[in-house]
Amino acid sequence: RSMLRHCPPKPSLHRVSGFVRWEPMNTGMPDPSIELIDVSRSFGPVRALDGLSLSVPSGSVAVLLGPNGAGKTTTVRVITGALRSNGGTVRVLGEDPVVEGDDLRGRIGVVAPKPAMWDRLTGEENLSFTAEIYGVPTSTIYEAAERFGITYALDQEVGGYSTGMRTRLALARAVVHDPEILLLDEPTAGLDPESSRAVLEMIRELAGKGRTIVMCTHLLHEAEGIADQVVLMGAGKAQASGHPTQLAAAYMRHPKVVIDAENRPTLDGIAAHPAVMRAEWNGALHLTLEDINALPDLVTDMVNGGTRLTRVEPQLPTLEHLYFEMQRSLQEDS
Repeated sequence: RSMLRHCPPKPSLHRVSGFVRWEPMNTGMPDPSIELIDVSRSFGPVRALDGLSLSVPSGSVAVLLGPNGAGKTTTVRVITGALRSNGGTVRVLGEDPVVEGDDLRGRIGVVAPKPAMWDRLTGEENLSFTAEIYGVPTSTIYEAAERFGITYALDQEVGGYSTGMRTRLALARAVVHDPEILLLDEPTAGLDPESSRAVLEMIRELAGKGRTIVMCTHLLHEAEGIADQVVLMGAGKAQASGHPTQLAAAYMRHPKVVIDAENRPTLDGIAAHPAVMRAEWNGALHLTLEDINALPDLVTDMVNGGTRLTRVEPQLPTLEHLYFEMQRSLQEDS
């Protein structure tokens, strides 16, 4: 599946005081389901959010990346209205989550890092109670339970669940009422690979149906291929934000290519080629190029020079590469 679920014109990336800020363009795209403008939130002397601005269009997937303490969980709690911001503007589905919290919480599904359950009730009773709160038929709980592989344990008390079982039940509970927005804070913590895959497939499915997803994670591979917008958070700010392809263009300007040949000695002088910025051996020859458009001429020159190439492999930037490149660039600017 292509990462480009939507193909809008490129957003602009702006560097302000050492940070890159993404500013959505007026392109006829859906209105934002979630919009935070210059939001701050403190806990005593600790400033958890410090001028955070974030816009998540309807039907898109935003992935908040960052280390512990970056402000990801606080952001989710502000979006739900569980926390009141100290300053700035918060709009969710066009409403203030503090003022219209009761209405909005019926349109939002949330999975917290450590989801609270009624431990003395069975899994089925937990889901049935949730369905009753949201006013949806209890029949919906079985489809949700099956989706996350927890059906077999519905007759057991939740107090005896393992961490992974509790997470699967929390995921089922979050989608029982078919929410318009789904907020997932470390949703695959404690899950086995099969269950983790089910979560990512659910995200793709719901986004395809027009639902808006915000996922907090520090596991970069989870966001690979599902993110319409990546937000690098640190110190309560969105240090960089945009579509992965746009961020890659901003932070990884010099492409990398891996090459190898039958007659390796002919590669020794390749570092002197005008298209090559850097050449390093690591099992094969890893080249950093000034421009990917120079690759065809480079290959032609090598072949004309007698090199019998066995490998020419451009390295597509992964989210992990992008994350660390953004961190390095921001540290250099600070």
